Amino acid sequence: MSEKTNLDWKKYESITKYIYETLGKKSGVKIEGYGNNCKVKGKSGVNHQIDVLTNHSDGIHSYKTAIECKYWKDKINKDIVMKVSEIIEDAGLNKGIIVSRSGFTPDGISFAKHRNIGLVELREIEENDFQGRKRIFDIKTWINRPEILRTVIDAVDKTELAGEVIEIDKVKIELLDGKKTPFIDYMTTFKKELHNVGFWQVFSKGYRLDSAYLINEKSNSKIKIREIIFTGVLTRLNSNLKFYPVDQIWLIMKSLFEERTFTITEKGIIREDKN
Repeated sequence: MSEKTNLDWKKYESITKYIYETLGKKSGVKIEGYGNNCKVKGKSGVNHQIDVLTNHSDGIHSYKTAIECKYWKDKINKDIVMKVSEIIEDAGLNKGIIVSRSGFTPDGISFAKHRNIGLVELREIEENDFQGRKRIFDIKTWINRPEILRTVIDAVDKTELAGEVIEIDKVKIELLDGKKTPFIDYMTTFKKELHNVGFWQVFSKGYRLDSAYLINEKSNSKIKIREIIFTGVLTRLNSNLKFYPVDQIWLIMKSLFEERTFTITEKGIIREDKN
C-alpha cells in the first residue's frame, strides 16, 4: 500500500476484503469468498457473482453478508442499490453492503435505508478530511541557529573582481595540491564552531590558506587568496512543533448508517476514529 494513486478495481476489491477480514476477526466474521470465483446460486437458479462474501456465526445461526465494491467516479444511485438488493433476496443472504469510492446519491441512500443495505465510503484521504481536528500534542522547544554575519576574503593581489555577484554553490577553493573544496564547506565548519560559543556573542575566526585560489566556476574567474575570515553569532529561537494524527494515512472508510469512521495507513493498520 505504498503508492497512493496506484489503485484499480481489483486492488480496491482486495483492500475491501482485507479491511472486513481484519475488522471481523474479533467478532468471528470470516471471509467465505471474494473475486470472480465467488458465486452464489439464487432461488431463481441464476449464479450471482459476489465481490466479497462474509460469514458470521453466533453458535446457533450462520449469517452471510454480500459486499459489493464500486470503484467508480460517479456516485452510486438507487438503481445500483436496487440491483444489489435483488441479488441479496434471490441468493437468500442476510445482509448486503455497498462499498463506494465516490459516495452515494440522495435517492440511493434513501432506498438503501429502506432495504436495509449498508452503505460505506472507502476512498483515498484528502486534506480537508481532518480540518479542525485536534492535534495529538504540541512540543515547545528551542532551535539553535548559527548565522554568518560577514565574510572577508583576504586576496594576495588587487583584483578587479570586487563586487562580483557569485552563487555560493559555484565557488570553490583550490589548494596548493590542486584539490578543490566547495566554499560552502568552510562556511559549514565555521557554523559548527559557533555552537561552542555563547548565545548572541559575535565571534570571528580566520582560516589561513597558503597559495590558494578562490574560483568562481560560473564566471571562470580565479583570484589568489591567503585567508578567509568569518564573523557570526549563535541565535536561539523558540519553536512549537505540532503533531497531527494524519501521518501515513492512506484511505478513509465511513459507514453511513452506523456512523463509524476508520482510517487505513499505508502499512495496512486500521484504526477507528473516535473523534
